[in-house]
Amino acid sequence: MDLTTEQKVKQIINQIRPHLQSDGGDIRFVEITADNVVKVELQGACGSCPHSRFTLKQGVEATLKKYIPEITSVEDIHLQF
Repeated sequence: MDLTTEQKVKQIINQIRPHLQSDGGDIRFVEITADNVVKVELQGACGSCPHSRFTLKQGVEATLKKYIPEITSVEDIHLQF
């Protein structure tokens, strides 16, 4: 059975989660838009960390794009870029 894009995203986020939790943070999947933008919520220490943009783009987004090339970007619902 083939997984949907959303199911793949959730699986990868669950693999990333322990790394964020080890630094006192977490990540919650919110949605994937029609144009393949993944919306997440960085939580805990990740939500207030000055490096959260780096974590989001170089960590979460890069990992998702590596395994799911159709993902266009990852955005935190609370961060404004």
